[in-house]
Amino acid sequence: MSTIALIVVTVAVTLVVILVIANLTSGEKKIEHKIDRLYASDSPQFIRSMGLLLGPPVVGGNRFEVLVNGDEIFPSMLAGIRSAQHTITFETFIYWSGAIGEEVARALSDKARAGIAVHVLLDWVGSSKMDKRYHRMLREAGAQLVLYHKPHWTGLGRMNDRTHRKLLVIDGRIGFTGGVGIADEWTGHAQDEKHWRDTHFRIEGPAVGQMQAVFMDNWVKSTGNVLHGPQYFPAIDAAGNGLAHVFSSSPSGGSDDMELMYLMAITAAARSIHLSTAYFVPDKLTINAIVEAVKRGVKVRIITPGKRIDTHTVREASRACWGDLLAAGVEIYEYQPTMFHCKLIVVDEYLVSVGSTNFDSRSFKLNDEANLNIYDRDFARQQTVIFDADAALAKRITLEDWRRRSLREKLLEHAAALLDSQL
Repeated sequence: MSTIALIVVTVAVTLVVILVIANLTSGEKKIEHKIDRLYASDSPQFIRSMGLLLGPPVVGGNRFEVLVNGDEIFPSMLAGIRSAQHTITFETFIYWSGAIGEEVARALSDKARAGIAVHVLLDWVGSSKMDKRYHRMLREAGAQLVLYHKPHWTGLGRMNDRTHRKLLVIDGRIGFTGGVGIADEWTGHAQDEKHWRDTHFRIEGPAVGQMQAVFMDNWVKSTGNVLHGPQYFPAIDAAGNGLAHVFSSSPSGGSDDMELMYLMAITAAARSIHLSTAYFVPDKLTINAIVEAVKRGVKVRIITPGKRIDTHTVREASRACWGDLLAAGVEIYEYQPTMFHCKLIVVDEYLVSVGSTNFDSRSFKLNDEANLNIYDRDFARQQTVIFDADAALAKRITLEDWRRRSLREKLLEHAAALLDSQL
């Protein structure tokens, strides 16, 4: 090999290494130490700290509706789209071809043709299975469609930064968020393994303005265009009496905010934690926080997918870290009927947090995420009832069950655990 060729190869390898490192790390300081327990969830300091540390303040005057599975979720979202008078802003990770994908695209296109300002931000990776015909339909109707972090030489260091947010805002007044993607897997009522179990929320009130602001964060990053004014940020009267806020995280700013929220909530818990999560791969810091909660008398119950899961590597990495949790007394359940895609935590039947965030390092460190936090005891109790119904369809995994795993399972799990930072 000539000297010039060797130099070229060396430079190329160096660039590849730099790009890999840039894509596998957030570049920010991570939470490394446990959070001291200074107050419980029923202390006024809890809401004060959550609001100030996570960014947007907790605001009153909100009304919430829980939507369980596609049969409730999609009709409500479509009704919201069709009711729009001024603006629609929509950001999502998964958008695939299929009946519901076509229906949503047509509903958005119809509103754009009617003169409504429609702005659609889709993750380039998550929407890779979306029929390009939908792209043409939306753009020809006058909607603005942007693909988040589509490969470009100027953004090669951001290829691993995906928007996982799931936000739909109508006229700046009605918002939707939760776990659902736009694909036929989310339709129905989780009646079989081809139709997934998920939960989404509809919200009205001042917190919708915060949700709109989260959408604008990535819209500005992607387009350089600031959408503002009363059609996007109207004065919003109280729609109810619920307390809530919407906050976000991303590798470019506040990448640890989601993990911080979970750690603060777990640390403040005094009685119960109900966690529904599609991907449960906690780091050591979070495991220790959960174990300490159990030691002070908090009942912790977790539902996560069973064998019917879309990413088996995640399940294997998850099971590898259950030992300390089960030994401490955490109740872990694997949902049996179908893929369990919920992303919800209920603390002390008071705090409900729902959104796009999974309980794993990818959500905590690498993805752009958004969550809605609700502080309402009646609403939280309603979510606990739904949790109990899910648990009735799940298999509880005991410490003895976990210890009896086959050698093959243990080897696969430990191998998958090596990828924790990317799962």
